[in-house]
Amino acid sequence: MKKRSLIIAGHATSVSLEPEFWEALDKIARHKGLSTQALIDKIDTDRTGNLARAIRIFILQNLRNSISSS
Repeated sequence: MKKRSLIIAGHATSVSLEPEFWEALDKIARHKGLSTQALIDKIDTDRTGNLARAIRIFILQNLRNSISSS
């Protein structure tokens, strides 16, 4: 697990994810022309429950969407 410190809605927090998930999130953010922090902010506004879980689900949904559009 790799922990990153973030600012979410003006509050300092940290999120722990496996390195592979951080790499995927960074790659998706670059592809969308966003910083990783901006993408996490978007995920945070749409989430219900735990932020780490929401990030993993976002990455999975992004992968599914890219597979189905291929």
